[in-house]
Amino acid sequence: MITSMYTFITPFASSIAAPAALAYNKEFGVTDTTTASMTVSIFLLGFAIGPLFFAPLSEMYGRMIIMHISTFVFLIFTIGCAVSQTSTQMIVLRLLSGLSGSAPLALGAGILSDVWAPMELARASAIYALGPLVGPITAPIIAGFIVQNLQWRWVFWILTIFIGVAMATGFIFYRTETYGIVLLNRKAKGLRAETGNPHLHTIFETTKDTRTIFKISIFRPFKLLVMNPVLLMLGFFMAFVYGFLYLMFVTFPTLFQGDYHETPGIAGLNYISSGVGFLVGLGIWTPLMQYFFKRLTAANGGVSKPEFRLPVIFFGGILVPTGLFWYGWSAEHHLHWIMPLVGAAIFCCGMISVFTAVQTYLIDMSPRYAASAVSAATVFRSLFGFAFPLFGGQLYDKLGYGWGNSLLAFIAIPLGLVFPLVIYKYGEGWRIAAEARLGRSEAKVLAAGEARLARDAEKQGLPK
Repeated sequence: MITSMYTFITPFASSIAAPAALAYNKEFGVTDTTTASMTVSIFLLGFAIGPLFFAPLSEMYGRMIIMHISTFVFLIFTIGCAVSQTSTQMIVLRLLSGLSGSAPLALGAGILSDVWAPMELARASAIYALGPLVGPITAPIIAGFIVQNLQWRWVFWILTIFIGVAMATGFIFYRTETYGIVLLNRKAKGLRAETGNPHLHTIFETTKDTRTIFKISIFRPFKLLVMNPVLLMLGFFMAFVYGFLYLMFVTFPTLFQGDYHETPGIAGLNYISSGVGFLVGLGIWTPLMQYFFKRLTAANGGVSKPEFRLPVIFFGGILVPTGLFWYGWSAEHHLHWIMPLVGAAIFCCGMISVFTAVQTYLIDMSPRYAASAVSAATVFRSLFGFAFPLFGGQLYDKLGYGWGNSLLAFIAIPLGLVFPLVIYKYGEGWRIAAEARLGRSEAKVLAAGEARLARDAEKQGLPK
């Protein structure tokens, strides 16, 4: 529950600046649309960088300490956003806020893997996925009324209060480490101190060299991304869908305040449509994923495979482009305001099937290094979430909402139908081969580290 709360607050912070951007960019004298969009979307660049470090660090030192420290730093940088005086300050502080606030997204999948058995994972993963998806929707609704009735800085002050409450709650209730390997290593360390026997080690303590352990852990997400074509393909599809979502979020104020002449507060309410889509999708896809997984596992002699999580993703492959077409052409022809929102809801209903299926697949694929696997996929996702809003204004200016969204939908169709089909058919072999490559690569690093330790010991005249 604490993990879900954290993963709600940080994505909440990612989009809360969207309704305030018009106000603070006007105060800062920003006229360039790309710079104006960057003050909002730069947060996602931090989301892309942070997990590559937080996930492996959590596999070295545990989830709890990383979560608590990063949340405190996130609070400090959010306060900095509230007192910013220039667009440069806002961009830098939003980047640092995203970097420090990305820890829950990096660690959440690992915590799910620590706590839940495979048969229970789909339900837990679906609830966890609501945070990163509902958070960005709720924030603009609240921020729209804040900007309309108070002043834009109060958007960040209220965000600071939310983070402070979440941090205090986490400090009180999240006090037990969940990562089994760290717990076992701590127990072994305690027994060595208690018994005086230096030879008591767990199977996971492969080397005494902290430098080698750090090197292996930090580079693991990068290696997973490069060595595993399954992770690369699924991460690519999830990234495009996430980019579409943030493009939609950033352009909502322009569409509904500009073309539909709504006030900032009322325009913020339009984000509810996306939340409805997510909740409907959660109610449909979670039991359906569980049904497919149990049925395919039973047909396979009771042996489960990560690929059994993927069938529901095909529904997302249909609904995502459908929602994009509907949203784009409704906005293009200025139909009743509810029509673009129906398209947004269809898109989001399909999107949650993609997120839940991919995330659960990645946890099943690598339970021991679930945090690193999901973090590797998060790199793509957050980079696209950062980049799409930057060109969204130019895309819609040149092609309009209709053909602009149609172009995105045409990209989504092969990604949502071809990639999952190929992975379902060939993914198992690719996945096993990738695990073997990763194992050989890390074994080489371990051997090199042990050789370096031996050389250092020989130089100092110590026993090897």
